[in-house]
Amino acid sequence: MMSVCWSISVLLAVVVIAAEVILTNGSSKCVARSFGHDSVVCECNSTYCDSVGSASLPPLGGFTSYLSSRAGSRLEVTQGQVQANSSGAGVRLTIVPQQKYQRIRGFGGSMTDAAAINILSLSAAAQDQLLRQYFSGEGIGYSVVRVPMASCDFSTRLYTYADRPGDYGLDNFTLAAEDVNMKIPLLQRAQALSPRRLDLLASAWSAPAWMKTNGALTGKGSLKGRPGGKEHKTWAQYYVRFLEEYAKYNLTFWALTTGNEPSAGRLTNYSFQALGFTPEEQRDWVALDLGPALQASSFPRTHILILDDNRLLLPHWAKVVLNDVHAGKYIHGVAVHWYLDALIPAEISLGATHHLYPEYYLFGTEACAGWSPLDRGVKLGSWARAEQYAHDIMEDLNHYVVGWTDWNLALDHTGGPNWVKNFVDSPVIVDAKRDVFYKQPTFYSLAHFSKFLLEGSQRVGVSASEETRLEYSAFIRPDNSVVLVILNRSPSEIQFEVWDPAVGYISSAAPAHSLITLGWNTS
Repeated sequence: MMSVCWSISVLLAVVVIAAEVILTNGSSKCVARSFGHDSVVCECNSTYCDSVGSASLPPLGGFTSYLSSRAGSRLEVTQGQVQANSSGAGVRLTIVPQQKYQRIRGFGGSMTDAAAINILSLSAAAQDQLLRQYFSGEGIGYSVVRVPMASCDFSTRLYTYADRPGDYGLDNFTLAAEDVNMKIPLLQRAQALSPRRLDLLASAWSAPAWMKTNGALTGKGSLKGRPGGKEHKTWAQYYVRFLEEYAKYNLTFWALTTGNEPSAGRLTNYSFQALGFTPEEQRDWVALDLGPALQASSFPRTHILILDDNRLLLPHWAKVVLNDVHAGKYIHGVAVHWYLDALIPAEISLGATHHLYPEYYLFGTEACAGWSPLDRGVKLGSWARAEQYAHDIMEDLNHYVVGWTDWNLALDHTGGPNWVKNFVDSPVIVDAKRDVFYKQPTFYSLAHFSKFLLEGSQRVGVSASEETRLEYSAFIRPDNSVVLVILNRSPSEIQFEVWDPAVGYISSAAPAHSLITLGWNTS
């Protein structure tokens, strides 16, 4: 009898613990670990990982708040009631739905060789947990995956798909083992987990060395000859062949870029893979080679994004390329990276480009923390980096960008592997020896946008009643619900209220160093 009672007691204890971990909306709590920085990571293993759940909103009259903070909150959920009258406390943020801006395409990260190596270093169950965190319906809503075409610095070796000299017909074009054995299977698994079709985005770092002026994959070099010549036409066909090979695995690409950071291979003696283009060369290559090659292929609807480089090159780069009708007719958007963003205001670069060329969308294709020589590598638990992410995403969104793509989906504790030792940080850091992975504060920073700003959500106006240190951006989703993201980078709590004329007032407060996503229905 005693053993039966003891068993029942243990069972009840397990149920209680489970009830404490699994919240009412299907979310589960972070297992926090500190590594000596200003906040914590959330540890996940083969059997457990915290999750925000389905993140459904309450019926009309209610609202849901999701809070992450330096103090340790991670998408902490609370619910409240919309009020008919103002509380009069703090700054008022008024939703202005008649002011309509761009529609959201999506958010995501990059399936580099390094990311694939790290994911596959875990047990099968832990791999599944990691992929679910990004791509499943219970995860954070990633819908975009950038895929490097052949090697980049986040590879363990230098290679392209056509390394035999003089192969202008690309007769020996072959995907690498890194594609066939690592990236493609993981992309297929991610697609199987995702409730929607993933938008794949292809970017090349370098053409084969025999096509280039410097005869190497690295350093300062561009394509031999001129646009319209045999090297330029072969390089365009290389893109088509890549799309054809991936299509054999039922992986089709929403878009491709004209090449990663073309300024690097033209202006600097880059230490890793690069292919230089001036804006004039890129314009003519698209007009004479890449555009026609794609249109004549089986992938005429695949989007072409120019630049794929830092926004400080805008609007000049866009003017050179998009003012040409022959190039412009093939192009859909402008891809930007976040590096050096502090050197030029978003309105002067992104805003000016949008106002000049509103028919072309702006899309963020690469960002990572830990890239600067002054703040290098992995910092487990850095909230300061989460704030950097949130500030940049919000600034981009408030200046017409339709999506934002992180760099490596996963790295190890050194920030690699990276063959040139260009180590950086990632939202997920893998510890293969312990078969665990850590979700960094940047993971949650991204989640405040990627989980809630569904494809087709439209940015709308927000006006503040007074000067405030809060940063904010508002959206109406396809189902007419409203999402408001608020960042407080200050050391003090800030009281605020939201007024949506369609429903009423929401009173709240943003703790010091916090990120909040508010959501409510309007019908």
